[in-house]
Amino acid sequence: MMDHAGIGMTSQRTRDRLIERLREQGIRDMRVLSVMREVPRHLFIEEALAHRAYEDVSLPISHGQTISQPYIVARMTEIILENGIPDKVLEVGTGSGYQSAVLARLVPKVYTVERINALLMRARQVHRSLRLMNIYTRHSDGSWGWPDKAPYPAIMVTAAPEHVPESLLEQLSVGGRMVIPVGSTSGAQTLRLITRTPGGFEQQTLTGVHFVPLLDGSIR
Repeated sequence: MMDHAGIGMTSQRTRDRLIERLREQGIRDMRVLSVMREVPRHLFIEEALAHRAYEDVSLPISHGQTISQPYIVARMTEIILENGIPDKVLEVGTGSGYQSAVLARLVPKVYTVERINALLMRARQVHRSLRLMNIYTRHSDGSWGWPDKAPYPAIMVTAAPEHVPESLLEQLSVGGRMVIPVGSTSGAQTLRLITRTPGGFEQQTLTGVHFVPLLDGSIR
C-alpha cells in the first residue's frame, strides 16, 4: 500500500487535474489556485482515504466531521480575498486543518478554533510539519469565536449554525466580511456573505451548500 509520502511524490498530476477542475467551476483567483496546488491535502486525511485526496469531494475524517470539498475551500477563500488580503482571519471550525493551511499561505495571521480536541491536536501536528507558524489555534466552542483577538477583517465559518451567532457578528470589524454556511443538516443550507457596515450588517446569499452542523455548548 502506498503511504502518505508516496502519494506526495506521485500526486502532482492529480493535483493539476484538480486545479483545472476548479478553474472550470469558476475559481479565478490565481493566488488561491496556486496555493491549492501546493498544499498537500493528503496529509490532512486518514491514510486509507489518501488516494482520494485530490478528488473534488468532501471526505470523512473522524468524530463525525469532514474535510471540505476543494471547490468550497477555494470559493470561500476567494470570497475572503475579494477586497484585498486581510491582515488576519478567524476560522471557526479547524477540523482537519486543511482550510487553515490554505489561508496561512495567503494571510499574515490565521486564528482558528475547534471544539473537538483530538482534531485540533492532529491539525496542529500537520501544521507544524508544514512549518506554518502563522496559525494560532484554540480549543473552544466555535460559536464563541476568539474575542480576545477581535475585531477581525475576515471570518470564515466551516460548519453550519442554524442561525448566525451574534457573538461572531460582534467580532467582525467595520468593513469586515464573514463567509458562513447557515441552515440545518436536515433542511437547506446556504453559503452567505455578511459585511459589517457603519450602520449594521449586509447579507448576501451565494449558493446552496452542505456542511456539518456548528455545535455549541460542551467542548471535548
